[in-house]
Parts: sequence; C-alpha cells; structure tokens
Amino acid sequence: MDLLIFDLDGTLIDSEEDLANSVNATRVYMGHEPIDHDTVASWVGNGAPVLMRRAMGPDTSEEDVGRALAYFLEYYREHMLDHTELYPGVRRGLDLLREAGVKLAVLTNKPVRFSQGILEGLELGKHFFRVYGGNSFEQKKPHPIGVEKLMEESGVDREHTMMVGDSYVDVRTARNAGVTAAGVTWGLQPESLKEDPPDLLVDRMDELEKYVLESRHRR
Repeated sequence: MDLLIFDLDGTLIDSEEDLANSVNATRVYMGHEPIDHDTVASWVGNGAPVLMRRAMGPDTSEEDVGRALAYFLEYYREHMLDHTELYPGVRRGLDLLREAGVKLAVLTNKPVRFSQGILEGLELGKHFFRVYGGNSFEQKKPHPIGVEKLMEESGVDREHTMMVGDSYVDVRTARNAGVTAAGVTWGLQPESLKEDPPDLLVDRMDELEKYVLESRHRR
C-alpha cells in the first residue's frame, strides 16, 4: 500500500467525550435532556448536520435543527480538544509509515477546519499531505469523490490505496472507490463492521503498520 487514507473520529482520535459533551450542551440549549455518550457515539460518522438531526429528534423542524447546528459548531470549536486524544499506538504507527514513504491523508465527514485544528493541536498536522472534511466536496463519505481526489493528487492507483476507518461508512467508501478497506476495532462504531466487513480488520495500530510495511517489502 502506497496511500493510506484515514478516517478521523474513532480511527485516529478518541473524541467521544468532547463530541458527547457538545451534543448534550446543544440539547440543553434547545430544551432537551442530556443523553448517554454511547448513544451519541452511535450517531457519529455522517457529518455534523446529520448528527444534529439525530440529536434533535425526528419531530424537530429544519429551522430548529439549523439553530442547533450553529450552536453545536460554535460550542464544539471551543471544546474540541478538552479531552480528545490519540488512540494508543497511533503516533508511533504514523511516524513509521511516513518514514517508510507511505503517503498519508485524512478523509472525514467532520468539518475540515475542525479536523485540521484537532490534528494541529495534537501535533499530527505534518504527517498528512492532505486533510479533507465533510464540507470539502459536494458529497460526503461514503461517496468516493474524496478518495478519488486523493488518489489523483498522490499519483497512487486503486490497487495500492487503502481506506482505514472504524465504521461501515468507511468500508462503503472504500468499496465505492474500488480500494482496499481496513477496519479498526477500537473506534466509536466497530460493531457496524459486522454488517460491512472490511478486507482487513485490526485490533491495534501496530497490526496495520505491520501489514502495510510487509506488503511494501514483498514488492
């Protein structure tokens, strides 16, 4: 594999607490009771507008969902690094992959400015040649447009490109783009990988690192 495209939330970063706190702050602002963090985690992955629609409930008007979204984005911007941290082994794995010449990118449905801010705050910004978010293109994952753009920019073909994520959204993105899908079991929605199984499933970052580096060595 010459190009690894990573999801962000649940794959590189453990952002559950900051996301849940921001969702609950928004729910309280909109007159609702807070909800448990596991429920919030199950809603993450399709972008902030979908997250707010789920958090506000089906009976909420589009106008109120829009108000909730504006509040959520402002609150989250101020609190997105309160508790968010890298998963174990992520920094070391990315260091080794970059040193080996693997091209690294991030493709997430989180707004791009937040994604870039979090990566910079965690001192990972220089590891990736490109970071694309949910508002970088007209379509979000699982549409393949982000993967297609990253392959074009990196000069890497489908055969040597891998999408890495913790949920079915990332597997479907890989399938739609015709690239290899890798799933991680430590994320926010690993249970969703049972219905959309990836080509490779890893329990630790060093397993992914080993697979990629050995595949390059064999070539």
